[in-house]
Amino acid sequence: MRIILFTGKGGVGKTSVAAASALRSAALGYHTLVLSTDAAHSLADCFGKPLGTEPKLLAPNLWGQETDIFSVIEAAWGTLRGWLAALMAWRGIEEIMANELAVLPGMEELANLLYIMHYYERQTYDVIIVDCAPTGETLRLLSFPDMLRWWMDKLFPLERKAAGVLRPFVKPVLGNFPYPEDEVFDAAQHLFNELIRMRDLLSDPKTSSVRLVVNAERMVIREAQRTFTYLNLYGYPTDLVICNRLIPKHVEHSYFTSWKRSQGRHYRTIEESFSPLPVRAVPLFCQEVRGISMLRAMAEALYGDEDPTQVYYQGLVQAVHKADGHYVLTLKLPFTTKENVSLSRNGDELLIQAGRYRRNLLLPHSLLHLPIDSAKLEEGRLKITFVKDAKSAKKEHPRR
Repeated sequence: MRIILFTGKGGVGKTSVAAASALRSAALGYHTLVLSTDAAHSLADCFGKPLGTEPKLLAPNLWGQETDIFSVIEAAWGTLRGWLAALMAWRGIEEIMANELAVLPGMEELANLLYIMHYYERQTYDVIIVDCAPTGETLRLLSFPDMLRWWMDKLFPLERKAAGVLRPFVKPVLGNFPYPEDEVFDAAQHLFNELIRMRDLLSDPKTSSVRLVVNAERMVIREAQRTFTYLNLYGYPTDLVICNRLIPKHVEHSYFTSWKRSQGRHYRTIEESFSPLPVRAVPLFCQEVRGISMLRAMAEALYGDEDPTQVYYQGLVQAVHKADGHYVLTLKLPFTTKENVSLSRNGDELLIQAGRYRRNLLLPHSLLHLPIDSAKLEEGRLKITFVKDAKSAKKEHPRR
């Protein structure tokens, strides 16, 4: 099975791109499901056909589905949510407000993504294409299992055992306090296991890829850069960047001259920022991309005769690891020598010049305030060392 997730800032056209990709996949004979996990669904509008909580046939080999948040939350989080709501109500919060507050931030997105695991286990489809919520934070949330692993392995069993011992003594004292029963601990363990499996699946480059959809606009590019940084940081493979709604060259009206010039500059920034990932351009069409015929036209402009399920790029472009108490950021920088590489820093942005090519990288929060100690080019990889102790760092300056 192949799983491809499309994400990007709201309004860039990621739903249309995901739908067009699914249509092209189905046309090649793959049994394809296009799944919307966005709380504000627009997939049905894109196809011009109603969709529901179960897969619906849209075209030969193509099914579509818009997830039902309420039923998904109840299935994945029902027990935990019920206990949290009861705990808040015990603290004096009104019942209706307690029920709302018990839906923790990110719960909807994570619960919706569990649909992917459901279909992966059943192997009903050859390809699953996911129209994600308009942010990379959904995938970032899947890093929680890594951070919780030690607690779940070491402390969770002790807490559960202690709860079983203390429950008979505490209940008479605290009265109606909603002390967690075994089913609450079982639900927490089950959910943690599901998220671990989900993270492993989405970080498997043989199965899953993330594709970033952007427009040639500065604000959109900045958000995509930050999303890309965190996708790499948490190990989610990204294989393609799609720049949507570029004004075609044959449009020569003077009204669009400055727009075309601006888009040209931003497109070069996209190529620099996401290198060595391939970047594909999709033109701004003369009408709304809605319905099968327009989606087919978008797929033709994007993929031509290619198979959209192929992996366009393998491996992580950048990675961060800890070594000797410092953080090392490693970037792929093939076909260059150290004499041609220079490095400078501007706030949260790292500027890398390699010959005629530039790379703009937004630093993750963990590196944002750390000084750079050194930069070395080894076997086509640039290794930049950040130190926690500013006193031990060499003076920062643009370097070769």
